[in-house]
Amino acid sequence: MASSEFELINKYFKNLTDDDSSVQCGIGDDAAIVHIPHDMEVALSIDTLLEGTHFPAETQPSDIAYKALAVNLSDMAAMGAVPKWVLLSISLPEKDEDWLEKFVSGFLELAKPHSINLIGGDLSRGPLSITVQIQGLLPTGSALKRNGARKDDLIYVTGTLGDAGVGLDIMNGKLSIRGKHKMFFLNSLNRPYISIDAGIRLRNIANSAIDISDGLMADLGHILDASHVGAEIEMEKIPLSEAMQKCIDKMTAWDYALTFGDDYKLCFTAPAEKHDLIIKAFKEIRITVSCIGKITGENGLNCTGSEGTFFEPSGSPYQHF
Repeated sequence: MASSEFELINKYFKNLTDDDSSVQCGIGDDAAIVHIPHDMEVALSIDTLLEGTHFPAETQPSDIAYKALAVNLSDMAAMGAVPKWVLLSISLPEKDEDWLEKFVSGFLELAKPHSINLIGGDLSRGPLSITVQIQGLLPTGSALKRNGARKDDLIYVTGTLGDAGVGLDIMNGKLSIRGKHKMFFLNSLNRPYISIDAGIRLRNIANSAIDISDGLMADLGHILDASHVGAEIEMEKIPLSEAMQKCIDKMTAWDYALTFGDDYKLCFTAPAEKHDLIIKAFKEIRITVSCIGKITGENGLNCTGSEGTFFEPSGSPYQHF
């Protein structure tokens, strides 16, 4: 049985590294060294997931690993970057090789399809937490940013919103939903679908972009603040899944879509004349995209419901502190 940190790393994490000519020095040295092509820029992001804060204690290790990587992939997609390398830090209350084996399985399940290499990290004893630092590449000057939204831009989101929030309430015992819809909501929470291709397609189309991690209201709000603009959202255009429409009443579903986090879809703005191009681009990669409103010149976010009435969610956007 492996006993030391380094034995555990060699046993469980060396297989997360494939042959990659860009990695000049990886696991086993004091630091990793990678080669960056001269016409490319590096996008870097980092996220930490804590037990009890970002996932319930009963979450399976494979789901924790999958989501820990997925939330970082989502940041890459929002910037239009292609993920390449990750650093991984794990804090465990005690040595648990069964837990590590399941964790690695979930991590590989998402890393392999994206050709992502683990190039270093850390394993230590402490409260359960997972930190992933990701690095991606994109052509110089092509990054999607939050501060580019312009008056009269149309506002778009990918996929459907609010499903992960329902999944969290199911796990926490606040909702009772059974059968296939329950599994759909739980998968939306634990294994969000991330489309790197969506971000790549938006490089020369979108004026601004962000991933929806803290809820549409909070994350669109970041674009508005950075761009010094406002927005009008038509709630009837918010994309809701079939499961959401069948299991949750409309007003509550809108609350989930606006204020609950963990969806990891993209929200972006683009000029109205790019609409047909956007629809065509997303059809080609089989990603649903919905136009839900427009950017205004006045500060603030206004949400209108049925027949133009003002809609105000019953909850507040997610706050980290």
